[in-house]
Amino acid sequence: MVAFFIDQQLAIGLFAAMTTLDLLSRAPIISSICISLLVGLSILGLRNLGHLESLELAAYDQFIRARTPISGLNTRIALIGVTESDISAMGRWPISDALMGQILTTLMQYEPRAVGLDIYRDVKVPPGRDELNEVFTRYSSIVVPMHVGGEGKKGVDPPPVLSGTEQVDFNDILVDRGGIVRRGLLFQDYQGTTHYAFALRLALLYLQAEGIYPQSDPTNPEAIRLGQTTIRRFGANDGGYIEADALGYQFLLDFQEVQEAFPVFTLSNLLAGKVLRSAIHDKIVIIGTIAESVHDEFFTPFSLGLDADQQMPGAVLHASIASQLLRSALDGTRSVRVLSDALEWDWVLLWSALGAVIGLRLLSPWRFVLVVGGGLALLVFGSYVAFIYGWWIPLVPPVITWMLSAVIVTASVSYREAKQRALMQQLFERHSSPQVVNAIWEQRHDFIRNGRPRSERMVLTVLFTDLVGFTTISEKMEPQELVDWLDQYMEAMAPHVINHHGVILRFTGDGILAVFGAPLARNTEEEIGQDAIGRVPIFP
Repeated sequence: MVAFFIDQQLAIGLFAAMTTLDLLSRAPIISSICISLLVGLSILGLRNLGHLESLELAAYDQFIRARTPISGLNTRIALIGVTESDISAMGRWPISDALMGQILTTLMQYEPRAVGLDIYRDVKVPPGRDELNEVFTRYSSIVVPMHVGGEGKKGVDPPPVLSGTEQVDFNDILVDRGGIVRRGLLFQDYQGTTHYAFALRLALLYLQAEGIYPQSDPTNPEAIRLGQTTIRRFGANDGGYIEADALGYQFLLDFQEVQEAFPVFTLSNLLAGKVLRSAIHDKIVIIGTIAESVHDEFFTPFSLGLDADQQMPGAVLHASIASQLLRSALDGTRSVRVLSDALEWDWVLLWSALGAVIGLRLLSPWRFVLVVGGGLALLVFGSYVAFIYGWWIPLVPPVITWMLSAVIVTASVSYREAKQRALMQQLFERHSSPQVVNAIWEQRHDFIRNGRPRSERMVLTVLFTDLVGFTTISEKMEPQELVDWLDQYMEAMAPHVINHHGVILRFTGDGILAVFGAPLARNTEEEIGQDAIGRVPIFP
């Protein structure tokens, strides 16, 4: 084993090339950090401008549809539905005051805890207004609606006989842009007075029998508490919402019960005495229309597909809201929670950084697709599991940053490596074979240590060539003729050295100095022997 120092010119070139490649190899780390930050902040900027809101809300709806609903019929709420057949049988709409009084009187004989009349009675529908007023005042557990309206829409007044009493509450429904209901409203101020929501009043009447009354949360006096559960107040930027209208006391609906969970009895069956007492006794009963001709229907997160029946009747929606409030008070069900703004930013930037790491480390196309696809599946599954446990974590922004960072960084690194490889080939292709150049490229990081060329002991096979009688011959030739002859000689010799994986160190007039076994060291005796035996006699 001997120490061998490569020709100074080639050594300088090798050092310059490897130093350049080493510096460039570090640059992707810095550029990847910059790319991940730029991508993350750009997506967060688009999100804050509201451009991703529809996608995030669509993901929220999909999670609601994918979640397994509460099984079985609801045992706390029942519905009396006015169907198309009922309207035909009555021969008119709206229901007359006399018939409405009869319906309520019949219903109260079943002794429900609360009755919600989700049909406006602001104007007289003769005959029988006095009789209806007498029923309203006799039974304090009957709740009738008013409609606040707003934004230029005229409201609907309650029956005058109940105006200003606790039997009147608003039945306004919050509808998001796009026409889907995702939030409930518990309180709102109207004409200087704080009014209760229709569903909330029904839930409170039911809970009175359980000894549960609304209270302020001990840590947040402005928040309402039912039982041991605080109903978290909705914020304008909660979840995927951006600058939403958060006036009043709003909360996110969980829709854990499908529409079919609420037992529905027709008005005709009630009046005919075909409804069992156990179906209504000690429950909340909501009377409302389920006839399509009345148009009291709303889109919900379940409204998807091509089915004709995609809307939920208003009475069912109020039942769903009341049921969620009862589950919170009696079962400890918490409303959907969200991360703070700072944590949402950290979450999005984290996935942007992870995407940059993947783009920096994985250049193999199939591995890249596999890992990026796996990360995407993990992100979606993790967000869904979090939703199952009551947390709404942003999904769309981290998905975009994860994929975008990975793609951009991969493209950047691939382009940078292509330039580095071209530089390497340009520096060495005239001195060695493509195989040696490729090997140098694959092992390029082994040549530099701490910013300096790494020293190494290696055994080399050295080839010297010389033209016999060159001086005598050159004296007899013209200068240009001699140069052309030497060029032909060198052009014929160089390919032989390169084809046998040697490195030409220099041309010495009529001679060539080449080595085999550098710059990549031979590690076995067999490889060294091949250099000495198979590479030296390269000429016939």
